[in-house]
Amino acid sequence: MSVQVDLFGNVNQTPETEGIKYTGSKLKILPYIIDMIAKLKISSALDAFSGTTRVSQALSQLGYDTTANDISIWSNVFATCYLLSTKPDDFYKPYIDELNSLKGYIGWFSENYGGRGKEGKRPFQLKNTMRLDAIRDKIEEYHLPWEDKCVLLTSLIFAMDAVDNTLGHYAAYLSGWSPRSYNDIVLKLPKRHHLTTRNKVTQCDVFDVVGDYHDLVYLDPPYGSNNEKMPPSRVRYAAYYHIWKSVILNDKPQLFGKANRREDSRDTFSPSIFEEYKKNSDGNFIAMQAIKNLIEKTNAHYILLSYGSGGRTTKEELNDILHSNGNVIAAREINYKKNVMSNMRWTNEWINSDGKYNEYLFLLEK
Repeated sequence: MSVQVDLFGNVNQTPETEGIKYTGSKLKILPYIIDMIAKLKISSALDAFSGTTRVSQALSQLGYDTTANDISIWSNVFATCYLLSTKPDDFYKPYIDELNSLKGYIGWFSENYGGRGKEGKRPFQLKNTMRLDAIRDKIEEYHLPWEDKCVLLTSLIFAMDAVDNTLGHYAAYLSGWSPRSYNDIVLKLPKRHHLTTRNKVTQCDVFDVVGDYHDLVYLDPPYGSNNEKMPPSRVRYAAYYHIWKSVILNDKPQLFGKANRREDSRDTFSPSIFEEYKKNSDGNFIAMQAIKNLIEKTNAHYILLSYGSGGRTTKEELNDILHSNGNVIAAREINYKKNVMSNMRWTNEWINSDGKYNEYLFLLEK
């Protein structure tokens, strides 16, 4: 049976979340995620690859004690803002107002990421990186506790994300200026919600957190592109979002390449095993073996797994992994273009589906 779902109509059922433009964002499938877990008897949840934390934000608003985990510092900042900060908006408003009133100047960000003239090829126009330089230095001068600093940093990143000159990531920039890049950055208060749950934020290797019991664990590991000509560096998240790490740390790192990426975003620097697309001696992708190990080690009653059919991972491999680690009690196929969710019979039906890009959700009971 196919169920039509209006992604924007279910306002009362889908919590409001915020996030940057992000490769792999779960904004569009958030209603489906909520639909699949709505009837489960759970009280705690782990978002193991939390990214921009949209799923974590929703889980907390739905009343689950939520742990958001990701190895990225910018994900930690977003999660701290939405899951841990408790001061009222009135506390932050004077800071936001002062930051918006600052005049810009040429600093490290302007020298490396600001551009002017008719041609783009830089992620931001100079007028906005000058403001970024001034605002980021001022935030440091406040000497705020980490939770409060994260609210301001989240506001700053969102403001810059709204005026960038990219297709949504920072491994390459547009040759001509995007219309939005002409706008001025304006910091706004993040739309946080009153916290009623006991939340936790971690920045750990995923294998170090899945051993702690949660009623539900949501796994959204990177699967990579099925384009064999695309090198792994093009899909590594450290490469895609290096600028946000620099904004948060304000460490003025050594840079390389045309995109002025951080030196520590090179492929050879702490690569993720989930982004390793070489095959092992058995002919299987190393990343898939990592996913198999992860599911085996996850200590939970339920596991909800996301899978994008455009990845290099074969459906046959994933099918075998799921069946060997519990009972698949629900499976969903989501077609973005048609905005349709289908309930699938848990057979090889999904393996034999057409070659169009779909998103799949699998609910596993261990």
